[in-house]
Amino acid sequence: MTSYNEVNGVYANENKHLLREILREEWGFDGIVISDWGGSNDHVSGVAAGANLEMPAPGLDSARELIRAVQEGTLTMEELDSCVDDLLDAVLTLSKSAEGRKDSFDETAHHALARRAATESTVLLKNEDHILPLQPGAKVAVIGDFAVEPRYQGAGSSMVNPTRLDTAENMIESYGFRVAGVSRGYRRTGEADAELAKEAVELARSADVVLYFFGLDELSESEGLDRTHMRIPKNQIDLLAELSQANPAVVGILSAGSSIEMPWHVCCKGILHGYLNGQAGAGAVLDILAGKVNPSGRLAETYPIHYEDTPAYRNFPAEERNAEYRESIYVGYRYFDTNDQEVRYPFGFGLSYTTFEYSDLKVSKNGVSFLLANTGKYDGAEVAQLYIGLPDSEIFRPAKELKGFRKVFLQAGESRRVQIDFDDKSFRYWNVETDSWETEAGAYQIFIGSSVADIRLRGEVKVDRSTTTKFPYRRAELPSYYSGKICETGDAEFEKLLGHPIPDGKWSGELGMNDAICQMYYAKSRLARFIYKRLTDMKTKSEAAGKPDLNILFIYNMPFRGIAKMTGGMVSMEMAEGMLQVVNGHFFRGLGKIIKGFFRNRAANKKYEKLLAAGDES
Repeated sequence: MTSYNEVNGVYANENKHLLREILREEWGFDGIVISDWGGSNDHVSGVAAGANLEMPAPGLDSARELIRAVQEGTLTMEELDSCVDDLLDAVLTLSKSAEGRKDSFDETAHHALARRAATESTVLLKNEDHILPLQPGAKVAVIGDFAVEPRYQGAGSSMVNPTRLDTAENMIESYGFRVAGVSRGYRRTGEADAELAKEAVELARSADVVLYFFGLDELSESEGLDRTHMRIPKNQIDLLAELSQANPAVVGILSAGSSIEMPWHVCCKGILHGYLNGQAGAGAVLDILAGKVNPSGRLAETYPIHYEDTPAYRNFPAEERNAEYRESIYVGYRYFDTNDQEVRYPFGFGLSYTTFEYSDLKVSKNGVSFLLANTGKYDGAEVAQLYIGLPDSEIFRPAKELKGFRKVFLQAGESRRVQIDFDDKSFRYWNVETDSWETEAGAYQIFIGSSVADIRLRGEVKVDRSTTTKFPYRRAELPSYYSGKICETGDAEFEKLLGHPIPDGKWSGELGMNDAICQMYYAKSRLARFIYKRLTDMKTKSEAAGKPDLNILFIYNMPFRGIAKMTGGMVSMEMAEGMLQVVNGHFFRGLGKIIKGFFRNRAANKKYEKLLAAGDES
């Protein structure tokens, strides 16, 4: 699926470099490419680039565009046939696969697999005084709205229908704990509620351990919204502070789909992060709390101390038209590690109920091996990670990069030699001068550890052969990128990296077909500005209610051309252009174009439908 945006000035859905040269030729993809909903800009250019299908409902106007393009010579029959051929292959293959398909499946096995996936990916972040696993028979207070109605999946396009849904409230009685009670504690939508909080605090005082289920609600991270901060809703954190005062033995169980600030971590003796752990997530969490399973998940992202510490803070979210990726390769741990920036929890981090020791590193031209021993009292799995770095490289690089990992299960007292092989990606970099993957010769540092910040073994391997004949960058021209200190990169240096001037990203003047409806606040038409205000009010109201209306968000951010791609043929591109003229203050001219376009589109649709019907009959 192609995205809505331009990539280096070319819309993704019509980008031949992406869709043909990389996707099909380099990666060998032989499937179909479809646009995101309303994400097609120029249908003819899209077909020429190898985009097979416009979604969701462009109608027959788009089909007529292709016919005109072939007749006028701006699209070749070979390009059109290639797209149709790929689409027919998919239709025939999928139709064949659907023959004899069962309508039912083993839902119990499905749920068991979901539970295993959730268990192995849950990350233990903190375990002060070995509060976990909980002692059998411990008296626990279950607090938090997420314990009753779990936050187990995303919103919008990521929503699925679970076959069943586990909740901590319904399952905890079966784990041998004494349950002091269950309290929602806070309102999911963020409003303060003194009565709920009071009930939860009183319950916390009566328990040995507080199990506090909290995190990011649906409004905090949703399709169609950019996050403006990295905080958990204030009412949840206020309650956590009160709970820790009433009972210091608090275990926080997090649900969130993205990195967050955690200044409140001091209020918890234990922190278990389940992310959005699916329909069986509650059972997986309880298995870990009870010690039935030893946690072995690892963070796939860095948790900074402050949002302002991140390399993208000054340049993202995008302002008006441009999104400037000034951080270049210094994303996540590549930035924090290179700059020795203190973080809350580093990339690759995750605790276990047992301990592991690394020893006897051996490095060859093919890979690395080392001894890994479980030196603790519990059986468990360790995720051993291989990082590689090249000091004083001719190109700019992070201090080290993850190049491999192995998850190894060991019984208590067991040890094993672990092998992680190098591959064709271990030493390569992308050379923008030669437009190819290259390898730089040198003495590469080898790091083996339990996270990017917890390196246990070090070694070195020499790469003698260099494929580079011309290095793409010069240290004197890109000092910020060679040092990794890219937060204050100036325009001149960024333009040197880009290889061209920074495009003008300001919204101004008359609106165009690729401008979004949310830009109508500066439209010349009073009617357009009224519609913008009305949509904004509706969006704000839905967000305040804690349930963002994805339909409103979609309309709000939709470009004018999307109107012709989303209405099943009712609106043609000519009519959308007329609407834009109205928005730009040419009311009667635009209205005339809409009316004429409507009748032309209706007549053309009827004519084309007859041709299609005649083809079916023949």
